[in-house]
Formats: sequence, structure tokens, C-alpha cells
Amino acid sequence: MNKVMQLFERSGAVLKGHFILTSGLHSDTYMQCAKLFEFGDISEELCKMAAEKVKKYNADVVVSPAVGAIIFGYELSKQLGIPNMFAEREKDGNFALRRGFELKKGSKVIIAENVVTTGGSVKEVIELVKGLGSEVVAVAEVVDRSGGKVDFGVPNESLLQIDVKTYSPDECPMCKAGTAAVKPGSKGLK
Repeated sequence: MNKVMQLFERSGAVLKGHFILTSGLHSDTYMQCAKLFEFGDISEELCKMAAEKVKKYNADVVVSPAVGAIIFGYELSKQLGIPNMFAEREKDGNFALRRGFELKKGSKVIIAENVVTTGGSVKEVIELVKGLGSEVVAVAEVVDRSGGKVDFGVPNESLLQIDVKTYSPDECPMCKAGTAAVKPGSKGLK
């Protein structure tokens, strides 16, 4: 078994049930990265592995979409020895750098994300970074749930690539069976 999957299972981060993903798709499996980052030793081990994959891109800064990827971005930047910042959604729904974070024009950026299914949040943060005059040199994620199908237009480095079946809500067999769906991510589960 893959070392990253072992860490997921050891930390209780592989959930089974009926889930609504951030993308709006439904799935019977949810990779709860927050559970991984509950443990400092696991965080450090994962991020050392991620840093090994992305150090070749010679980035100046790591930027993460809030809220789920903040810890991953922080620990990844620590392992790379570069600054870290995170983008937050404004009231209009768009990502922005707040809290005094500023990208220097021409910065080389790695986008750090926990889990990618459709890549929507990462693509939005890429556009933010480009709009601020900086260059995204790579994306790093803990889990690529797309099975390698997501294309960000830059190198994409994942620690774990899996192809978990997802369903649109109107085609979801769990919905049709009457099971209640939950949103375990940062926008749903308490």
C-alpha cells in the first residue's frame, strides 16, 4: 500500500458514506485531509515528501486556498524554506489575498491544495496569482481525486492519485436509495 494512503488510514482520514464534495459532486468516499494535519508528525512527513517533488520548480512563495489547505501550504513552505500565504473568498465569492499578504510582481508561486477533484478552487487561485503579476510554476496537492485528469496548465504534483467514483446529484445512486448526504469539508461539517 502507498505510504500516503497508510498515513490517511492511520489518522482516520478515509471516510465512507454519502458525501457532497466542494465541487457539488457526490461520492461514497471522502479524503478528510484535516485529519491528517491533526498530527504534526504526519504533517511533517507528508510535506517533506511534497517538498521533494516540487523543490525543482524554484518557487519563491506558496499560496493556498483557504481554509482547508492552509496547514498543508504552511508546512510545505516550511519544508521549502520559503514564505507562505493563503487566499480567502471575499463576499462576492472570489479569492483575494487579505490580512496584509502581498505577492511581489514576478514571484514564482506553488499553489498548495489538499484535495483536487475538479480543480475549481486551484484554477481560481491561479487566476488570482496571474492577475497580481506573478507566475504559477506548479501545483502541489495531497490527493488528486481526478485520476490525473485535471489540467492546470502547469506541472501538477500529487502525493496520492486516486480515481474515486463521483456522481452528479441527479445521477447519484445513494440519493436514489434515500441516504442523506453530508458535506464533510470546510464548508459543511461542523
